[in-house]
Amino acid sequence: MDQNVSASDAVFRFADELGPIKIVHVHDPATGLKAVVAIDNVACGPAIGGVRMAVDVSTEEAFRLARAMTFKNAAAGLPHGGGKSVIFADPKMNLAEKERIVRAFARAIRDLVEYIPGPDMGTDERCMAWVTDEIGRATGLPSEIGGIPLDEIGATGFGLAVAVEVGARHCGLALAGARVAVQGYGSVGRHAARFLAAKGCVLVAAADSAGTLYDPNGLDLDKLDAIKAAGQRLERYPAGQKLDRDAIVGIACDIWIPAARPDVVRADNVETIKARLIVQGANIPITPEAETRLHERGILSIPDFIANAGGVICAATEFHGGTKSAAFAAINEKINANTETVLAESRAHGLLPRAAAVRLAERRVRAAMELRRR
Repeated sequence: MDQNVSASDAVFRFADELGPIKIVHVHDPATGLKAVVAIDNVACGPAIGGVRMAVDVSTEEAFRLARAMTFKNAAAGLPHGGGKSVIFADPKMNLAEKERIVRAFARAIRDLVEYIPGPDMGTDERCMAWVTDEIGRATGLPSEIGGIPLDEIGATGFGLAVAVEVGARHCGLALAGARVAVQGYGSVGRHAARFLAAKGCVLVAAADSAGTLYDPNGLDLDKLDAIKAAGQRLERYPAGQKLDRDAIVGIACDIWIPAARPDVVRADNVETIKARLIVQGANIPITPEAETRLHERGILSIPDFIANAGGVICAATEFHGGTKSAAFAAINEKINANTETVLAESRAHGLLPRAAAVRLAERRVRAAMELRRR
């Protein structure tokens, strides 16, 4: 096993007094494993952060996501710091090969005891069961081995719906009949659509990696779930307009939820957004330039580490022995309070919501750092 602690020049450009404390590059020639683990800050406690698997991840992405987790955990008041790992591989590989890669990754991080992995894009509860079997620590485990399967119960999607409700109050938007568009109709996006439908919202557009599905009269969530459960693309939906994948960015709606990859809204497409409220389901889905422009246009955008903290709140609840009902109660309480605090501070001080959120999170991280020797 070739395992080196290093960081690229790009990561050093972003490094500051908060972190990262470690960037670990892992290469196992025997299995073909290539991965990066970024441990950003552990002042509040051991870092919790997901394991992302994709062919186009990078060291810089791992660090940026780890920093987002530092802020997310601190903003949520959790006794954990932030970390993230990325595995360079196709998540759609056959199951036996995926198990081999994930188990090799788990063995490689055995001694990184300040990092607790969880599921993320490209990994799931089964993967975390393999990790736990190898090293005895992970979150987001299957219920059969005592976990709270956060993707199965829709923890992150539930938290997004809570954030939407607070955001809607701040921009005078009634949820009954509000039109919703979701980019990334997967484990986060589809649950968010469900929870919002229960509040009276109507899903008018959804996108996956193959394309965008649009129907101004509303999409049938049961049919969409059946399609995804069968492992098929949204293009199999029997009605609606079939548009290209990136068309979801410009769909006319009231509430827009990016729940896919980083940096999907940028300076070159931000002007096409036609929503009143954006609630960030993915991590770092909007570039800083685009967030500034959204604010200038009067579009309220609730930052990722405030809105999508439901998953890590659930993970922390599980890690400390809590129940599913306790997890949902904590998600509701923490995201409701934090979203309200961030939006009130944003309005009072004329700040972008992200700037207000970073101030909140940094205050908590720095307070914890003052109590630590390191």
